Amino acid sequence: MSEVASPERIAALATPKVGFVSLGCPKALTDSELILTQLSAEGYQTSKTFEGADLVIVNTCGFIDDAIKESLDTIGEALAENGRVIVTGCLGAKTGEAGGNLVRQMHPSVLAVTGPHATQEVMDAVHANLPKPHDPFIDLVPQAFGVAGLKLTPRHYAYLKISEGCNHRCTFCIIPSMRGDLVSRPVGDVLSEAKALFEGGVKELLVISQDTSAYGVDLKYRTGFWDGKPVKTRMLELVRTLGEIAEPYGAWVRLHYVYPYPSVDEIIPLMASGRVLPYLDVPLQHSHPAVLRRMKRPASGEKNLERIARWRELCPELVIRSTFIAGFPGETEEEFEHLLDFIRSAEIDRAGCFAYSPVQGAAANDIPGMLPEAEREARRARFMEVAEAVSIAKLRRRIGATMQVLVDSAPGLGRKGGVGRTYADAPEIDGTVRLLPPEKISKTLKVGDFTRARIVGAEGHDLVALPV
Repeated sequence: MSEVASPERIAALATPKVGFVSLGCPKALTDSELILTQLSAEGYQTSKTFEGADLVIVNTCGFIDDAIKESLDTIGEALAENGRVIVTGCLGAKTGEAGGNLVRQMHPSVLAVTGPHATQEVMDAVHANLPKPHDPFIDLVPQAFGVAGLKLTPRHYAYLKISEGCNHRCTFCIIPSMRGDLVSRPVGDVLSEAKALFEGGVKELLVISQDTSAYGVDLKYRTGFWDGKPVKTRMLELVRTLGEIAEPYGAWVRLHYVYPYPSVDEIIPLMASGRVLPYLDVPLQHSHPAVLRRMKRPASGEKNLERIARWRELCPELVIRSTFIAGFPGETEEEFEHLLDFIRSAEIDRAGCFAYSPVQGAAANDIPGMLPEAEREARRARFMEVAEAVSIAKLRRRIGATMQVLVDSAPGLGRKGGVGRTYADAPEIDGTVRLLPPEKISKTLKVGDFTRARIVGAEGHDLVALPV
């Protein structure tokens, strides 16, 4: 007797399946979340693998050479294993040497190619190659955060993108050519998404954009509305309101990609009062005024040093993370030593560094004085040696302190310990806290909860702590 398929089995067989790969930065991740939310809303089944998928979407990064290679390799792997691939993201907007689309030149068999923040274009390509199975207005989206949609992060933290694009024309960067000029999201939409995330259990909200400090510039800081109240479309009002929304949930608000404009001074008192985390991700890139001019970066190294000193006077607990470029075209040994002195004087808590990479289309490639690759790499190594020494010294000062830790991992309810982060640690890019087994038998740890822990040691970029 043949087996009769159940209605559930028939539905599963009929449901189109889309494999999805997301590469690149958190801004690309939020693009992926929008696409995944729309796919789920329309009834597509999604997965992180190519196996059994009717087609695959690859969200790419195209910023530096290593990212381009990873994206092209992933597209090639998806084509080899599946054969039906839609490409989106920053690499999709990049031109090749012959002037045509780079992805099309390298992988001509892809089904479609779009640039970044192109949810509708991606869905149009999906519809053309894999018809949608049902009406999004009838079916519910499982595992979603209401208006915030689906998220690819663990459920206890999420990224909140407040704008697209950038008005700067830094000579080393091609992002504006891929993502366009600054376009700020309506403040009401941003705040509604934040509220939905907190209501869904998010304990840490990471605010991201290409230039968080410039939020609302394109809209001339016009007044929007949220919860029946007027709110100006500007960083200060946005951050203040995010802090107010987060407070009843005991949640963190963390700011990324904050350019060191004078207006940031107004945010520091909110950090000192505990309204938002005393943490700033500030992409400084260099310290020497001449290098910053060649980079076409705002402000000078001296002003940045003074500004950081003022911030720390207002909020002594402030943690600053930043990224820098070593071996920029024309950088002299004196200018590089200036950068090392800046790292020591500014006491940057967390610093990353790239050796300058000549990205196709970047204006910096035409600046005289390109350094040999070996010298660029050597300077990056020297930078990291200094930066790590500064970071480790600051971490050691925390030994003996009791801090709030957000638990990221806790096998067996944490009876054998776990892993978490303090306010000083953004996920994926900063250090972690290795949590020792609690001394009290009654003490347990749960992913997504906060715990108090006494810092008992430092291991490289990480801390060791005992839950109390």
